[in-house]
Amino acid sequence: MGVCIGIAGGTGSGKSTLAGYICDCFPEQTVVLEHDWYYRDQQAKTFEERLLTNYDHPDALETDRLIQELLALKAGAPIEAPVYDFTRHVRAPGCRRIHPKPIIVVEGLHVLGHPDLRALFDLTLFVELDETERLSRRMQRDVAERGRTRESVLQQFQSQVQPMHEQFVEPAKAFAGRIVSGETVDAWQSVIAEIRSRLA
Repeated sequence: MGVCIGIAGGTGSGKSTLAGYICDCFPEQTVVLEHDWYYRDQQAKTFEERLLTNYDHPDALETDRLIQELLALKAGAPIEAPVYDFTRHVRAPGCRRIHPKPIIVVEGLHVLGHPDLRALFDLTLFVELDETERLSRRMQRDVAERGRTRESVLQQFQSQVQPMHEQFVEPAKAFAGRIVSGETVDAWQSVIAEIRSRLA
């Protein structure tokens, strides 16, 4: 019997790190889907228009496609997940072929805020971290990996990221079965123990 896990939390809170830890503990049994892969394609817009998009709002994501592909994985079928180019704000050519495994992890800002998506999870987690630390991590990631400037990251955090966190992300914490505070091995170990119990 498999287990489907939803991991939500603010930007830079450690969602991907926790997902990676679960993979490390169950290396042959786990597949991860990132909600960020499902940003809507914006090829029809100019680059300047793309920069105006609020990527922290749930509407920026093609969640219906994620739901359909997650249902397929849960039914035992492989999927072709999209690839997103964060430097150009468009969907990249090609897909990721993902095969079903006993543990399916879905991580992203809004995975607990969408009722139809949330209903597919057996275990729901919310990773909590201080706002200052989240901004610091977002800054490091976006400058190093997504070609942003420190000034643009700070401006986006203040005008979009944190307001969307307060409006959508934080309220979804109420739907989490377990709150994980920060990146502590003790907290993670309790999650791993619960996964083992559910698999058994």
